[in-house]
Amino acid sequence: MSSFLPGDLVRCAFGGSERSGTYITDRDGMAVLKMDTGYNIGVFPEDCTLVERPVPPALSRVEVEQDSSLPPLSIVSTGGTIASRIDYRTGAVTSQFDAADILRAIPGLRSIARYQTRRLYTILSENMTPAIWQELAGAVFEEIQGGARGVIVTHGTDTMAYSAAALSFMLDTPVPVVFVGSQRSADRPSSDNMMNALCSARTAAGDLGEVAVVMHGSTSDDRCAIHRGTRVRKMHTSRRDAFKSIGTPPLGYVDYPSLEVTLSPWAVRRGACEPRIRDRLEPRCGLMMFSPGMSPDLCEAYKNLKGLVIAGSGLGHVSTALIPAIRDLIDQGTLVVMTSQCLHGRVCDRVYDTGRDLIKAGVVEGEDMLPETALVKLMWVLGNEPDPEKARQMMREDQKGEYTRRSWHGL
Repeated sequence: MSSFLPGDLVRCAFGGSERSGTYITDRDGMAVLKMDTGYNIGVFPEDCTLVERPVPPALSRVEVEQDSSLPPLSIVSTGGTIASRIDYRTGAVTSQFDAADILRAIPGLRSIARYQTRRLYTILSENMTPAIWQELAGAVFEEIQGGARGVIVTHGTDTMAYSAAALSFMLDTPVPVVFVGSQRSADRPSSDNMMNALCSARTAAGDLGEVAVVMHGSTSDDRCAIHRGTRVRKMHTSRRDAFKSIGTPPLGYVDYPSLEVTLSPWAVRRGACEPRIRDRLEPRCGLMMFSPGMSPDLCEAYKNLKGLVIAGSGLGHVSTALIPAIRDLIDQGTLVVMTSQCLHGRVCDRVYDTGRDLIKAGVVEGEDMLPETALVKLMWVLGNEPDPEKARQMMREDQKGEYTRRSWHGL
């Protein structure tokens, strides 16, 4: 056990040279240090010497000065890595500050707009729930009704696509509602929080008129991509350009550092609708991933659900052995929607016998919807439409760009 405390600046011998880093913890007899690069190394404690034991400064709560002549935007904070720092007691990333702190940390935001900040939650996004989505939709709607020209939602990246889809369905918005996060915390040299935040603010002040996700568009700091809230997916665990539009090109891009926004022709423009909220959700819905050899008994776990999305293989298939169990779920009142694990392309259950049998059993084809988007849509449809046949029809209809009438060539 070393005598160092979390946060200590330590010098050590490593790899034949002298290195400096911040002590995090002991693990397996080694002292774990975080280097300036953001990466951790393990060294023998006896090879380390204390350089400095800094006293953590208190967070400044000085009021942020803003330019009243700039357009009004709102920042609704839910937490996530963009609102996080390293906790040097454990080496973990924790949500530790809010929207107002982001303005203090990224002064460039104040040259784009003036901001009303609102902290709704300070959580990592794996702790999101449908109930929080409803609260978030209500908070964003209030900001729009209060005169915000756009709303920025800071959010963890792991489940950001779910939340963006949820607000896409729950809100008709005449202004941009922009989800933004970061893959790496603010105190890491490779953090993407500043660029993502600036690009999201410029998008929120621009001509967009729908819910979108704005994140790094490449591995370089050259531009952010603007993704439709119902067509975006996190495709990598840690890369800064983890988010991709699936089945359709992005809505546009924000060049960096110029912050020039270019919107695609299919992006919904500002003022295209009147503000409206329909925030009822049916939480008793599930997502089932088909796998070869899956036992029909597993369908018993879904028998009390109002809705079920299946991520099937290929064109939207499951094994023949599962079909009777799925038919039983449908007969008991569960609305079942078929999507594909392939992500790209669309479901077509009319090609093979298995697919035809699924249609006969009452399964609704999910077109080219992403499985997680289909799940959120199903919650929203069942929360707002009590008639089973009308609900089935709504699942077949494009509501917020969640599926396309034609497939894009090359995507």
